[in-house]
Amino acid sequence: MTKKVRLGIIGIGTQGSMYAKFIKDGMVPNMEIAAICDIDLSRKTLVEEQYTGVPFYEDYIEMLESGKVDAIITCVPHFLHPEMGIEALKHGIHALVEKPAGVYTAQVKELNDYAATKPELTFGIMFNQRNNPLYKKLKEIMDNGEIGKVRHTSWIITTWWRPQPYYDQSEWRATWGGEGGGVLVNQAPHQLDLWQWICGVPKSVYSKVAYGFKRNIAVEDEVTAVVDYGNGATGVFVTSTHDIVGTDRFEILGDKGKIVVEDSLTATVTRLKKDETELSENMGMEDVAKLFMGQMNVEELYTTETIKFDSAWGEQHSGVLENFAANILDGTPLLAPGSDGIKGVRLANAIHLSSWTGKEVNLQELDEELYLEELNKRIREEGKFSERTSS
Repeated sequence: MTKKVRLGIIGIGTQGSMYAKFIKDGMVPNMEIAAICDIDLSRKTLVEEQYTGVPFYEDYIEMLESGKVDAIITCVPHFLHPEMGIEALKHGIHALVEKPAGVYTAQVKELNDYAATKPELTFGIMFNQRNNPLYKKLKEIMDNGEIGKVRHTSWIITTWWRPQPYYDQSEWRATWGGEGGGVLVNQAPHQLDLWQWICGVPKSVYSKVAYGFKRNIAVEDEVTAVVDYGNGATGVFVTSTHDIVGTDRFEILGDKGKIVVEDSLTATVTRLKKDETELSENMGMEDVAKLFMGQMNVEELYTTETIKFDSAWGEQHSGVLENFAANILDGTPLLAPGSDGIKGVRLANAIHLSSWTGKEVNLQELDEELYLEELNKRIREEGKFSERTSS
């Protein structure tokens, strides 16, 4: 292995081009572009002009067998991520898949199971928001128990406004057969990952989902989901693509404090001096009256910290690429192991299934066959794409 990982980029559209630029500009010092693949042959001219000397392939299997790449990244439609990840690993090539890891858990589980048979190879996922310094800090605060056990969480993330022309620009966009869903699989996978990465994986979910609510599409453009963490702790996730103003507000309430994140930029962390239950049991009514009338020195009860980081555009993505390469080169722990990708896919599947059946769905006992059956029913109704199989 050389000091630089030779990366093959599968798909040189918006995402693939962005990653290629980061590497070309030196933002990923331990990686180089070794090959580019795309089924659109018109991209070949672009590659020849912008990435002189980099071989272009139309067939990604041919690229895997070329001996020119140590690793690949999949910048292709969601349904293809598991298939290409497995093929790369079969060829002894390290795999970094784009989010989401897939569209339904059965195919992602197949990818995870195969990756587990290749422990010598690196398998990662492009969860670049895990490299956001703000969320890394919040993860640290939660893991250290600084605000205690979770009581309630909520994330309203409606900053995905998409007008109708966005959906009309291609046949596959916002379809069950081409994309596998709407806002849950296209815009919100990072939040579904971060929510669980920071707060823990819920036990069950109940949802109300609107399909084609304010856009002429078949898939979801508005979601409200309520999750149950067990022991009385709950959470709410709200997202949509029709709010032109948009809100991004993430709250975590714990036994010993609270975190409020605004616009994924600033976090206000309140740490109680004592557990809230202890305060409740030991505070007299005179103190309560002072608190309600604003006459109490709240510093006796809690401290407040504001956290904000400046992060240049591209650092989060390039950081995941660099971390992925470092794991290959010297075993640096992965920030986003590929096996974690199934958590967000499972939650998205459960939210869909809950809305389709009108029932609460247990995440650990998700009926994968029923989900695929319901997904294929919608693919058939579209009449544009082939149905999907469980393997």
